[in-house]
Amino acid sequence: MTPTDALPPFRLVRGTRPLLLSIPHVGTHIPEDLRGDYTDIALQFADTDWHLDRLYEFAHAMGASVLQATHSRSVIDLNRPPDDQSLYPGQVTTGLCPTETFRGEPLYRPGREPDAAETARRLDMHWRPYHDALAAELDRLKTLHGRVLLWDAHSIASRLPRLFDGQLPDLNFGTADGASCADALLDRVTALVSGSGCSSVINGRFKGGHITRHYGQPSQGVHAIQLELCQCLYMNESAPFEFRPEVAARLQPTLKAMLGAAADAVVTLAP
Repeated sequence: MTPTDALPPFRLVRGTRPLLLSIPHVGTHIPEDLRGDYTDIALQFADTDWHLDRLYEFAHAMGASVLQATHSRSVIDLNRPPDDQSLYPGQVTTGLCPTETFRGEPLYRPGREPDAAETARRLDMHWRPYHDALAAELDRLKTLHGRVLLWDAHSIASRLPRLFDGQLPDLNFGTADGASCADALLDRVTALVSGSGCSSVINGRFKGGHITRHYGQPSQGVHAIQLELCQCLYMNESAPFEFRPEVAARLQPTLKAMLGAAADAVVTLAP
């Protein structure tokens, strides 16, 4: 490990309620020994889930555990399976170690893309530690409460023609077509969208990534919901991607209410 790899791959703050907030794409760190491999476009970090730690800053105060990545998804995507199988067969998507942006621009200089050995190294150094921490925290919370909710937080530009047509709904809930979360729990969450002024969809273009699909096991007491937010709800979608606190303040009460309702509801579900 080089000195620039010394930054831990995640930050975890443990809470007391049966709720784990995972933010796998908020990081922007690229180890110094890798930065020369990337294009100038890559180093703009346009595909980052910008400012979600700030948007969800209320989460730990309400008793949630919060796990967030430190490294950029351009190093390795923590929400992809380790074997890099496509989560959306037949649709455009990016892989475990992405080589292009959501807009199709190259992330690496010619000939500098990670090979199989480098991908395996990144799995060991960055992907597995995050997932080990996620699994351990879910186990801890389930031991305390019997059941637990995993809320996987994401955001994306509202318009990306290469990935979807038109403008994305504001709130995109994913439960792997109902497999990762009990319907009763999702209903409690989505009922709070009414009156928020936000549009929403359930299991539309985004049905949940690897984290939601792998860890969401309702029969084992773990329920998982992915929420993909349109970034225009809380920030500027063009560089330098500024947070807009006055706009975010209109969204945060709804997010807080949804997480609180989910944490309250999950322990009432039948085993």
